[in-house]
Amino acid sequence: MGLTYRLKHHFFSAFRELFIHHHGSLEFRSKIFTLLIVSNEDAPIEVYDVIKNIGMKIYKNDEERANLLMLSTQEMVKKVQDNNGLDIDTLISHIQKELRIIPRYAKKIDIESLQSIIRLTKDKDSKAYQNNILEFLQTLKDDILQNKKSQIAEDEEHLDSKY
Repeated sequence: MGLTYRLKHHFFSAFRELFIHHHGSLEFRSKIFTLLIVSNEDAPIEVYDVIKNIGMKIYKNDEERANLLMLSTQEMVKKVQDNNGLDIDTLISHIQKELRIIPRYAKKIDIESLQSIIRLTKDKDSKAYQNNILEFLQTLKDDILQNKKSQIAEDEEHLDSKY
């Protein structure tokens, strides 16, 4: 990533909500990725390549959005690691709260993609912890999709008519 991209990224970081289409969705995905990464104290740097690859699939080869997803996740992970007001419990709380407010985000929890992050984990205890988090996310996703069907359908209909 060149200097131009970094400058652009810093600008977008400061004004992300104004300039990035579907910023909330991107940030929600970042929180999910961050949750898995920080649950492994020895997460390898390659995890960000995996996130970028997942982002390329999600955003249909839009490299800028995939990079923004990766960089947003890096920022959030750093915030947790620096003990800067964010930890695993807070992330879980934020994810649950966002799903109550915007239940369609449950569809953005892709367990299969998240497993590719866990495959990079070497420590058995960290891997078990990450698998527990995946089980929690799957249960949360299933509950939201089951209990909020009508709200999700209305929200999606509203979004479709908007674009």
